[in-house]
Amino acid sequence: MKAKTSFSLVAIFMGVVFLAAMKIEYEHTKLGEKFQRRERKEWRENLAGLPLGIVHWESDLELRPLWDDNSKPKDNTARLSALLAMAVGISQKKNVDTVVNKFLNANCSIILFHYDGNVNEWRDLDWSDGVVHIVAHNQTKWWFAKRFLHPDIVSIYDYIFLWDEDLGVENFDPGRYMQLMFSEGLEISQPALDPELSSEIHHRITVRDRKVKVHRRVYDYRGSLNCSDESKGPPCTGWVEGMAPVFSRAAWKCVWHLIQNDLIHGWGLDMKLGYCAQGDRTKKVGVINSEFIVHLGIPTLGGASSNKAVSQRSLDLRTHIRRQSTAELEKFKERWNRAVRDDKEWSDRFESLSRRKG
Repeated sequence: MKAKTSFSLVAIFMGVVFLAAMKIEYEHTKLGEKFQRRERKEWRENLAGLPLGIVHWESDLELRPLWDDNSKPKDNTARLSALLAMAVGISQKKNVDTVVNKFLNANCSIILFHYDGNVNEWRDLDWSDGVVHIVAHNQTKWWFAKRFLHPDIVSIYDYIFLWDEDLGVENFDPGRYMQLMFSEGLEISQPALDPELSSEIHHRITVRDRKVKVHRRVYDYRGSLNCSDESKGPPCTGWVEGMAPVFSRAAWKCVWHLIQNDLIHGWGLDMKLGYCAQGDRTKKVGVINSEFIVHLGIPTLGGASSNKAVSQRSLDLRTHIRRQSTAELEKFKERWNRAVRDDKEWSDRFESLSRRKG
């Protein structure tokens, strides 16, 4: 009797898992078709000189061989696809290698932005020739993203991981992360930070909560913060840090336009990302706890490499970078406030929501 009961429970469990997988596949297909119809309608007038059948709507960042080398083609049967984009320096080679291998195992595409100009020393890694490398000296990931991750180029990907290079991924699986992000209805997210191993944690909302798979808000009453169930915006809810954000296709199309071309440090963006969440940021933005990372906190862009003593010059450079970042933050705030003031047709959905609930 017990054996039959156990078998029945297993059968029921497998059935639930199967139905959930089918639902994800159905929703994914439906979203893709909706996206394509919208794009076709939007651009059909500009392409009227071409027969419809020759129009190729998408691009990607996959490398193509100059000749047929009989190499094994990439498996494109995965239900969810992603692009990992990182700004990297050679001093973080070992850690980047670990991160890249994690994402390659999940069938993700990779693009590396080399801010130190050093590409040759990556050639000994077996995956190096199979990913995209772009070089520009002393540029940030936001500078690279604005110029090389236009939404039309990366529209084939369901998710964009725009990560820093100093992240530990021992307890992180990209495939499980994407499935959870999709099932939770998140448009913008980040993996939680392990508080025991991370050398730097700047915001409590990013700290891993072991009790739940995902959290969307933090409760904090210290200092000037008053984060409660009544909080409707950052840094209490609807917020992720710029260190390891993950964007859905629709969210990235909005975020790319939010990135300012000349403000390369990206300071201030995190407070406005919720406006790109395709709905209520308190529901569509979240931190995923079950797949978590470690923030190693190693400043390399504009600083010393990890295997060299920190010189006075590198300290001075870090000071200049922080001053520039602070100045850019003020410029970004001014631009946002001016845009809000000048656009008479725009209304702040979150202020209106707060008034209605208040």
